[in-house]
Amino acid sequence: MCYHNPMESRTSLPAELAAEILARCFEKPGFMKLIQTLRRGGKVFRISIRPVLIRNEKMYQGEMIDDGQTSVKNMTEPEARKGVEEILAQSGARELHLLTAEGDLHVRITKKGKPLVSRGGSQKEVVEVLPHDRVKKHPLDAFESLPMLKALGIADTNGNLRISMKGKHDQINELLRELDTLLPAAEDAELENGVLNIVDCGCGKAYLTFSVYYYLVRARGYRVKIIGIDSNPAIISNVREIAQRLDISQDVSFIESDINSAELPVQPDLLMGLHACDTATDDALARASEWKCRYILCSPCCQHDLQKQINGGGPFKAVFRHGILRERFADILTDTFRTQILRILGFRVKVVEFVGAEATARNILIRAEYAVKPGQIEAVREYLELRDYFKVTPYLQTRLADKLSKYFEL
Repeated sequence: MCYHNPMESRTSLPAELAAEILARCFEKPGFMKLIQTLRRGGKVFRISIRPVLIRNEKMYQGEMIDDGQTSVKNMTEPEARKGVEEILAQSGARELHLLTAEGDLHVRITKKGKPLVSRGGSQKEVVEVLPHDRVKKHPLDAFESLPMLKALGIADTNGNLRISMKGKHDQINELLRELDTLLPAAEDAELENGVLNIVDCGCGKAYLTFSVYYYLVRARGYRVKIIGIDSNPAIISNVREIAQRLDISQDVSFIESDINSAELPVQPDLLMGLHACDTATDDALARASEWKCRYILCSPCCQHDLQKQINGGGPFKAVFRHGILRERFADILTDTFRTQILRILGFRVKVVEFVGAEATARNILIRAEYAVKPGQIEAVREYLELRDYFKVTPYLQTRLADKLSKYFEL
């Protein structure tokens, strides 16, 4: 749905739409929150207003995030009304989202001044005014994520989370939390031209690609360029169309390629890989080293290469007699070799269980930062002892033979 009034500024909010928003904020029951997000000089500015209870008195809380800095102010209704009027009077490309019991209203003003409006269905009941000390529980709640979730099919057209996508929603939130642990504050990051360049290997339907972009830009105040890589042409065509529809294709792009053949226009700072199958995880880790990435966030998937190499005799004969135990043992061993090779190459590595097993059985996450001198003696010794004990050749060792040969005989 589009509105246009030739008497207004090209990027101003149409008068009838502004009047509707103001009325739904203060003259109708069920107002929950109003959020506006825009960029100024490459920096993110986000302002929101919502009703709160303070000492049993209804007030309004305004929250402003300017280039990663947050300030909060509590207001009376007349002050809040004036604040909303100022928000609605602003011009320029931006997004505005209104949440009420009557239903969600999302407005996006494009760079060309085209106002795009979408509406969600009404809530089943009016939501009570929330106490002012409410704590945000999920990273996806830290910014207006609903338009993205709808575009990705995680939420339906009414803005409700699809039951079948709850596991994916949980995975995204937990991965964003891990990203918080890995990355410094935007103002402290040492980045070329002030831009965080990210590559998502085996991006698939790009749930993580889009979520990481929006979260880092809108909630963390980063400037981000992100590239997704996948070899499936149909998937790449679809995610490119989503990026166009969300009007972020200048920052979020996709390459149709296998991981080893992909050529990037810039050196990435962060490499991500979520559930790349079998040795594709190793290829992603190898590219992280070859591209000289500082950060790695990688969740391995199915792993078969090492299972074929493990000798079924010796003291582990009882373990390897059972297929499921052999498989899980090989999984652990494979990820251990991966972490040791990263340590040898100069990464500090942490292995965590990033989400509950009910969300996905593949819930191991490798989190790494290039931070120490490569070739640490202890890391090399531990790797060789483990490799030689099981008499195996991990795929990642073969893939990075040229980089590892200086540290031990291959």
